[in-house]
Amino acid sequence: MDPILIGVIVAVLVIAVAAYVITSRLRRDTTIEGSAPGRTTAPTKTPPRILRDRLGKTRRAISDRLGAVLGTDKLDAEFWSDLEDTLVAADLGVAAATEVVEKVRQSAPEDGAAAQAALQRHLAQMLEGRDRTLRRDSKPSVLLVVGVNGTGKTTSIAKLARHLEANGASVVLGAADTFRAAAGAQLRTWGDRVGVRVVGGQEGADPASVAYDAYHAGRSDGADVVIVDTAGRLHSKANLMDELAKIARVLRREAGDIDEVLLVIDGTTGQNAIEQARTFTEAVGVTGIMVTKLDGTARGGMAIAVEEELDIPVKFIGVGEGMDDLIPFEPDVFVDALLGA
Repeated sequence: MDPILIGVIVAVLVIAVAAYVITSRLRRDTTIEGSAPGRTTAPTKTPPRILRDRLGKTRRAISDRLGAVLGTDKLDAEFWSDLEDTLVAADLGVAAATEVVEKVRQSAPEDGAAAQAALQRHLAQMLEGRDRTLRRDSKPSVLLVVGVNGTGKTTSIAKLARHLEANGASVVLGAADTFRAAAGAQLRTWGDRVGVRVVGGQEGADPASVAYDAYHAGRSDGADVVIVDTAGRLHSKANLMDELAKIARVLRREAGDIDEVLLVIDGTTGQNAIEQARTFTEAVGVTGIMVTKLDGTARGGMAIAVEEELDIPVKFIGVGEGMDDLIPFEPDVFVDALLGA
């Protein structure tokens, strides 16, 4: 064959391969949850308008009933009872709903519009005063993530790692869920996508030993943060909670302290989340909450209910399947997204 023709063919093949590699990388960089893994781009802050759209189900559930309740200038006993029922239906919780309605009532609004403005103001005030920063007092900082099965815990860990990396922190993940089939492989897939190291163990290995290895790997690497995943477990199973407590003891012994114990709660579970939070707090001392799946539920008020009941701050909320859809919880923006005009 003509050498010139061979050279042309080789050149075309090289260009084609290069184009394929570049295209594949770009495609991976823009995938969302459930797609092929790949490094992603830096997240951007979710604007209030976008958050309103993401909380559409809760917003509609509240606004439809509020519209009927607040569309009157007759603020009688029936009005206040209906307003409280509306908030309870959104899973704000009976205690919190009663408290906020009483505060709105005491502000003596003249009509339904004024009552709505007061409601929004007092709900935001209920959420004030709690520290929502992600505590990172040591290096590496240790974040232990816990929760029941099916809450989206592992994917939330990946999104949290993404958030930290985008803000300049290096992260190591510990795959201490050694009982669920392929749990370690799942976390490794997410780690590859975010671009962080994952430390795991054999299936059935002691979860506390994996947490130990992950911490020391992070320390050896000079990582800023070590995030330890744990097996999803029913909060009602004492032996599983004891095992979780053992992981926490090992991490506290090695690191001196755990910077954050983050409980992942499924936003669709409603008031049952309060009992989950109480049990996990008794076992390992929960310091912050991540509420997932708020884009798919009409029960968004439970984020407020958990805080009021247990005084544990919500630090992140999940509002979609994208890698940037785990966002810091901002009370004013959240309340405005639920109730604002």
